Amino acid sequence: MTLTPGSVLSEQRKMTTPPSTLSQSGRRKARILVVDDDPGLLRLLTIRLRAESYDVEAVESGAQALAASSRFRPDLVITDLKMDQMDGIGLLKELQNRWPGLKVIILTAHGTIPDAVQATQMGAFGFLTKPVDKQELLDQVGKALRISGFGASDEDWRAEIVTRSAVMEEKLAQAHMVAGTDARVLITGESGTGKELLARAIHLASPRRNRPFVAINCSAMAENLLESELFGHEKGSFTGATRAHRGLFMAADGGTLMLDEIGDMPMRLQVKLLRVLQESVIRPVGSTDALPVNVRVISATHRDLQQLMTTGNFREDLYYRLNVVHIEMPPLNRRREDIPLLVAHFLAQIAKETAQRKIYAPEAVELLATADWPGNIRQLQNVVRQNVALSQTPIIPVELVQQSLGGSPGRLPSFDEARDEFTRSYLSQILQITGGNVSQAARLAKRNRTDFYKLLARHQLTPEEFKQR
Repeated sequence: MTLTPGSVLSEQRKMTTPPSTLSQSGRRKARILVVDDDPGLLRLLTIRLRAESYDVEAVESGAQALAASSRFRPDLVITDLKMDQMDGIGLLKELQNRWPGLKVIILTAHGTIPDAVQATQMGAFGFLTKPVDKQELLDQVGKALRISGFGASDEDWRAEIVTRSAVMEEKLAQAHMVAGTDARVLITGESGTGKELLARAIHLASPRRNRPFVAINCSAMAENLLESELFGHEKGSFTGATRAHRGLFMAADGGTLMLDEIGDMPMRLQVKLLRVLQESVIRPVGSTDALPVNVRVISATHRDLQQLMTTGNFREDLYYRLNVVHIEMPPLNRRREDIPLLVAHFLAQIAKETAQRKIYAPEAVELLATADWPGNIRQLQNVVRQNVALSQTPIIPVELVQQSLGGSPGRLPSFDEARDEFTRSYLSQILQITGGNVSQAARLAKRNRTDFYKLLARHQLTPEEFKQR
């Protein structure tokens, strides 16, 4: 990512999708990637789709399509079946591997209809024969987008998540696909990465959206109190209570219950939770009644549950009940391109709350964008709030940010440094695999021995260090 004073300052004003990607209603247009090595047909399809207010990108090969998909993040791909190098089948397989659930429509000539039928059996959404009928094209596209969950109102579900990161877009695509099911989701990631926001987004994208979303932190209260909050209690059965308490499983009936920091749940309550998940009923404290529950459970943790299972602190059977779909939230240092957007978002929030309208100096935004952020988004938000409160001028200076970060900031490696680090790691891995055998390692790397020796010397690697003793 290249940051310049002008670019980072302008990022503070870019808090939403660029206008060119929005429909007249202000919502994001559906993104369609069209792939065909016939420029004339490519142009015709692009014109037809853009006339229907779709956001269209057109490319002429499978390789270009894969590159465009990483950047453009299409909601639908329309590809020709017969293309040089990578054909439509090969592209379909690669798209399925990289973005499971992405809908693909195959274009085919009459003579290759059997191949197109085979493609649909392999996971393509459908196929269209050339010459492509306009109405048939639009009908197929509309149906594919509806089935994939894209709709004019669907963007509301992710409104609280501010991002333009390809890594986060993959997580959101995964979340949207699972939202339409009742599958339990386990969200992992460092503290402050937005696990509860993602859980709430899944709820809003689900058929349960009009029912309650309830969240509880399993590490924030004593065991007996946590048990009562989750499962409820009968009158007089809990610490002298004088009235019954329904509990969060009943409060979230028909909706979603998020169990945050599930790794800190006491073992006795893990057993009780497992029974609820198995039987779909709860037994309040002090009661023998079994009450039916209809709740989707999403759990989250910053801890390593695999390690907790190894040490006997987390039940393996409960882990597999909760971990039907696993989504790992990336730390902020893996989505640095989101930092200027998040900063602008927090500044706007503070302006609404306090009427203090401030912006950062460009150098200050650069410093924020390159810091380490061990506390992730939560730490960034706290720093922004602190800076706004302490700044005596409308423009927050870089010195104030340095004070907030507590000394020397982190630094992004240069492109050359990052490339050298990757190359050194790659060469070390190959030498480990081959036990220091240079000839074999050079063959694996598809380089001649002379070039390979030069690479080793440049990165100060000695084959003898990797020879098995």
